Amino acid sequence: MTESLVDTDILSFYFKGNQRVVGHLNEYLKEFDVVNISIITYYEILGGLKFKKAEKQVKEFEEFITNNTIIHISEESAKISGDVYADLRQKGITIGTSDILIAGIAIENELTLITNNEKHYESIQGLRIENWTR
Repeated sequence: MTESLVDTDILSFYFKGNQRVVGHLNEYLKEFDVVNISIITYYEILGGLKFKKAEKQVKEFEEFITNNTIIHISEESAKISGDVYADLRQKGITIGTSDILIAGIAIENELTLITNNEKHYESIQGLRIENWTR
């Protein structure tokens, strides 16, 4: 198992009680003690919960965050993301800005990205991905 960055969709599956994701995350925690998420994932999860006015889930998410690690965008990860954006656009591939920023954070920090959105990320050079829904 490698140190990883958990993408927004996987974290959503975790909070919804997906047994495969919960099992993988618990195994991961035995080895690494904390889960890494990007500041982008923090924003996406929190924004979605607040939009739904899901106050109980907001509280659960905030509690989860206090025991884990949020990795912020750095100048280097922004540069990597810019390179990824340019490379994909030159190939005629477009993916969301959030996904590109998350990929840049994972690449800079040498983390495997845990995601169910493999198609979004598979064209990004230098990014290791894994899917915990299987």
